[in-house]
Amino acid sequence: MPCRHHPCRPHRRRVLARCVALALLLLVIPAAGRSAEQPFPSSAGTLAVRTVASGLEHPWGLAFLPDGRMLVTERPGRLRIVTQQGELSPPLPGVPDVWASGQGGLLDIALDRDFAHNATLYVCFAERDGRGGRTALARARLIDGAAPKLDQLKVIFHQQGPLSSGLHYGCRIAQAPDGHLFLALGDHFAFRDEAQNLGNHLGKLVRITPDGAAPNDNPFVGRRGAMPEIWSYGHRNVQSLAFNPVSGALWEIEHGPRGGDEVNIIGKGKNYGWPVIGFGVDYSGAKIHEATAKPGMEQPIKVWVPSIAPSGMAFYQGTLFPEWRGSLFTGALAAQLLVRLTLDGDRVTGEERLLASLGERIRDVREGPDGALWLLTDAPNGRLLRVAPAGR
Repeated sequence: MPCRHHPCRPHRRRVLARCVALALLLLVIPAAGRSAEQPFPSSAGTLAVRTVASGLEHPWGLAFLPDGRMLVTERPGRLRIVTQQGELSPPLPGVPDVWASGQGGLLDIALDRDFAHNATLYVCFAERDGRGGRTALARARLIDGAAPKLDQLKVIFHQQGPLSSGLHYGCRIAQAPDGHLFLALGDHFAFRDEAQNLGNHLGKLVRITPDGAAPNDNPFVGRRGAMPEIWSYGHRNVQSLAFNPVSGALWEIEHGPRGGDEVNIIGKGKNYGWPVIGFGVDYSGAKIHEATAKPGMEQPIKVWVPSIAPSGMAFYQGTLFPEWRGSLFTGALAAQLLVRLTLDGDRVTGEERLLASLGERIRDVREGPDGALWLLTDAPNGRLLRVAPAGR
């Protein structure tokens, strides 16, 4: 007679055996989001993409500490230390107060070139100013140890001009070999014409000292009606900024509207045209630009139409991917992939689109000390990914 309320003894044995088998299986399956690897095809062979850490809320900026650990910002206003094994620290005390609205919050982070001796770093963030937000840059010291924190925080730069409702902060940081800091500043979306106005910081790249002062050799120092910190202007929303290790020139990649993302090589005092010239249209489909070129305005070396929404960039110099040495990588938010550009001096000669089937908004890309590519995915449950050749 079949058992109605209690499993009979043979059935109990079968259930127990299944439970034991499931437990053993869980022991050998890698934990999701930690060690499982996914294979992806590429021109350098099969790539292994491993989730090193997950549970990051809209991670934005990544910087490697000298010992290989990473500092990762989360847009709501948190900074964490992440080990190469994926261990997340609690949020570090001492970060600046941020306006975490729209695209704003705690954004980029960069270590000082002399970090090993002075423990100094820089964070770019959106700060509230009255009824809106603006981009700001702060300097601090990292106190490492059992309870890491930021110390001696000082805001060294405040963007001047009409305030943002939550869009187009820019906020990438690059430090030159001489120690001066370059900071990308967006046009706040609703004020695109201000990118041509030297009387404010909207749609500009600025160059400042580590104390926040305008160096005397900046191009508009002493010019009436111009902000002395400005290095270049006519930008829309720059979220990729880095020095080319071969030429030493400063490169940037900026968002266009519907089409017209640009790669530019930055020159002192140059005008990059937004919104007078460009290659995209407004989100409504309406015309924005007078033309695609105009005397006195610089041309990009690469344009994407339609837009990929580029963010983060890295010139690859490692040996883990010998075929890719000298390539330029950028993440893509809207296109949800990683882009590799081949270069010949100052020319872009080719493009390879990677990790498209991953289906992730790539916010930042860095070359790690191990020669792998390290990525941040922009999501409420964002991830830190390591990209390496299969088996490495």
